[in-house]
Amino acid sequence: MSTRPRIVVDTNVVLDLLVFRDPSIVRLRSWLEDAAVHWVACDSMRDELAHVLGRRLGARWPAAPAAVASAWQLLVSLVPEPPDCGLRCSDPDDQKFIDLAMAHGPCRLLTRDRALLALARPAAERSVLVHRPGDLPLEPC
Repeated sequence: MSTRPRIVVDTNVVLDLLVFRDPSIVRLRSWLEDAAVHWVACDSMRDELAHVLGRRLGARWPAAPAAVASAWQLLVSLVPEPPDCGLRCSDPDDQKFIDLAMAHGPCRLLTRDRALLALARPAAERSVLVHRPGDLPLEPC
């Protein structure tokens, strides 16, 4: 495994990065372009992204699902599904993100999801920083 700082990115932030080109993602985009971080993901995250891309994103955001999935695949390192970390996310669909972050800590979990952000304090006690992508520091350490 890489010695670069690890990150886990939830599906909505992936869409902000690869589809919507959200300005709040600029620091994450820079880190990825500079290979300053090691993005880990698992099959269930890939499956969730495929499911979301399978729904129409609307005419305003024309995105070829296969192209977005390919771009995602190039950016991540697929790792095995994580074990249960013991922290309970109130949204069962988001449990995989906190579990993976805990399994690969210390790391950052980037999300806008309230259920995951609510776990920021207990996660930080276990060396996982959970925060919004717009709140990233200048350096990925």
